Amino acid sequence: QVQLMESGGGSVQAGGSLSLSCAAPRTFTRPENMGWYRQRPGEQREHVAGITRDGQTTYTGSAKGRFTISRDNAKNAAYLQMNDLKSEDTGVYLCYANRAGSLNIYGQGTQVTVSS
Repeated sequence: QVQLMESGGGSVQAGGSLSLSCAAPRTFTRPENMGWYRQRPGEQREHVAGITRDGQTTYTGSAKGRFTISRDNAKNAAYLQMNDLKSEDTGVYLCYANRAGSLNIYGQGTQVTVSS
């Protein structure tokens, strides 16, 4: 099964910054959309940020103004810079990618923990 490779995350105090990276394998050519969901225990998965192949971005909720998503199409990769982190940003961040008309593929997830 095709899976994205995620890196980054970790633990930080409130107000700090973390970055996430996500790369699709070369066999998964030209992903149209890439982005991240956040999963907290006992809660539904929440979309955090997404970016299209031509660079259009979407952000959900409190990610607006604090998170920046970018991508490098040549590397089949996306990046999420998270600034001014808050305790409510804590969770497992799950990278996704898809092509037009196809289902998402996902990474293994990476933990982000923000302590107040």
